[in-house]
Amino acid sequence: MKSKIIISAGSFFLLLFTFVACTKEVGKEVATEDTNYSNKSFLQVYNGIVNSARTYVYVDGLPVTGASLVLGSTFPSTPSNIAITSGFREFLIKDTLSTTTQMPLSFGEVLQPGKYYSMFLYDSINNPKKKIVQNSIVMPTDTTARLRFANFIYSPTTAPNMDVFSVKMQANVFSNVALTNVTDYVPFASVPNDTLIVREAGTLITVAQLNSYNPIRMRSYTVVLRGRYKTTTPAAIIPTLSSFSSN
Repeated sequence: MKSKIIISAGSFFLLLFTFVACTKEVGKEVATEDTNYSNKSFLQVYNGIVNSARTYVYVDGLPVTGASLVLGSTFPSTPSNIAITSGFREFLIKDTLSTTTQMPLSFGEVLQPGKYYSMFLYDSINNPKKKIVQNSIVMPTDTTARLRFANFIYSPTTAPNMDVFSVKMQANVFSNVALTNVTDYVPFASVPNDTLIVREAGTLITVAQLNSYNPIRMRSYTVVLRGRYKTTTPAAIIPTLSSFSSN
């Protein structure tokens, strides 16, 4: 008789555990997905802050970047965008380490609903700056891609304007682009293995070069000049030309 009582008690607790484990708490089954984007703006962030290694982006006090942004990285991974509620938003760009020497950057920005933006972070960790531009995405009706140039090279003294030369075209794609300027998109042939060369405007002096460039048709690309002007070491901050897509 004693063994029967023990077995019955064990069965009761097993049944109770099974019932509790299978019971869902009301309202916490699955988070509701927000599919209404009518009041959203869309943003990409490019980090060109020289010597930065742990840059995070906050919007209205909330972190929006998971991993930190190192120099030359884009958030989100392109061609994605982050959806942000439109209107006036407060941004904070900072390194979260207590021992960091990177100065925080805080500012407000008004974002329009349904619009796409690129935020370029640039200069140095001692004086980080930002520039936000609207992305005017137009889908080509032919086999071309679209290209724009963003000049965010860092120099403690005055740097010259820049040209961007295409080896395939044997011509400048962009000419005389001043520091911190972002050009409009232009049609660009989606040919394989082009080479883009950034030169000091009106000269053959090479500042940076992007080899084996393969733009995909109907995509809109930004090529960014970053790094420190006329620096050969360390490798992390030499002038570099990189590319990302916005669609």
